[in-house]
Amino acid sequence: MSIPGLASRRAALTLLDAVLRRGKTLDKAAPQAQGPLESEADGALARAIASEVLRWKVDLDLLIDSATKKRLSDEAKPRTVLAMMLAQWLRLDTPLHAVIATGLPLLAGGPRRLAHGVFSTLVKREVGLPAAPSLPDTVRLRWGERAEAIAAALTEPPPLDLTLRDPGETDAWAERLGGISLMPGHVRLSRGAAVTSLAGFDDGAWWVQDFAASLPAKLLGPGEGRSVLDLCAAPGGKTLQLAAAGWQVTAIDASAKRLARLRENLSRTGLVADIVTADARDWQPEAPFDAVLLDAPCTATGTCRRHPDVLHRIGPRQIAEMTKLQARLLERAAGWVKPAGQLVYAVCSLEPEEGENQMAGLALETAPITTGELPQELLPTSQGWLKTEPGMLAGAGGMDGFFIARYIRNET
Repeated sequence: MSIPGLASRRAALTLLDAVLRRGKTLDKAAPQAQGPLESEADGALARAIASEVLRWKVDLDLLIDSATKKRLSDEAKPRTVLAMMLAQWLRLDTPLHAVIATGLPLLAGGPRRLAHGVFSTLVKREVGLPAAPSLPDTVRLRWGERAEAIAAALTEPPPLDLTLRDPGETDAWAERLGGISLMPGHVRLSRGAAVTSLAGFDDGAWWVQDFAASLPAKLLGPGEGRSVLDLCAAPGGKTLQLAAAGWQVTAIDASAKRLARLRENLSRTGLVADIVTADARDWQPEAPFDAVLLDAPCTATGTCRRHPDVLHRIGPRQIAEMTKLQARLLERAAGWVKPAGQLVYAVCSLEPEEGENQMAGLALETAPITTGELPQELLPTSQGWLKTEPGMLAGAGGMDGFFIARYIRNET
């Protein structure tokens, strides 16, 4: 007889194995892990369990170690299963009987008695988790004095941000959807909303896009029919923004699969862009553009609220690989800007190697980002860049971490 909910826990275990042992992202691991599940709700539960384990793994491991005479190895299956059981009990409010009924069968043929004993001991002790997750040592040292505020922002998954096709209707959509707005063209809703069932989805009135991710395109201003190149465009939120702002958009990305999603959203919103499937390292445009937006591939450590796998996958090797790729793309992008044209460079990374360190030697003039272009509480740096972190706008639900810089090519 099948145990209700067991399939979701098996999928969560597969997700965690893919991240922690094989270094895959949750997004890339999800299709295979969640494929056998019967419903979207089952898949969402598997993802929620895995995400909570990854957010709180350091603290969950400490609890497990406090109840074992001999430390379980990091790769031991019982450690991962126990972390899942604790995450469900302490973070997802799953009843204890359900935690045990769906956790221990994952260790069939293995040390079920050990896992049951450890879990029961911790329940009897009435253990709890700290107010905010503890970061892995390597991450905490890398982020330094910023680490505490970033960790505090990881306590809860992020809300749902929408970018509106018509910023002039911001107040109306915020009221209709029951959300708040942090700036014109943006509406924020509580997490958990079924996106496709929300008012305005079928009409293409908005698209899902993190608040911080919407800022780079806004910094290019109104298009007024001018040309813009959106490099590394998929899944396409910035392309939609630029098209809605009146730019003639050429969107390029190497992933045909991800560009298919952009095409769907263009069709849904009624917006228009030229789409090119190509690797920007090899592609060459026929003519320069009035503006270029390079939201470069990166380690995505700034998205740790929604993608806690980055806390455990990303290290010096991955940062070095991305830094090299970004430098190559930035060099090419700078050469495709018309005289007096703009270049906006952005990465959803918290690593200086991918952000401010990339700006050295760029053969363009800084076009400083100003306070008046930004939402309240966000300020540009002294160099005219914008650096956001997950701990910012905490009272309104936080935001992803981004580095954004704007440059202009001299007319001479």
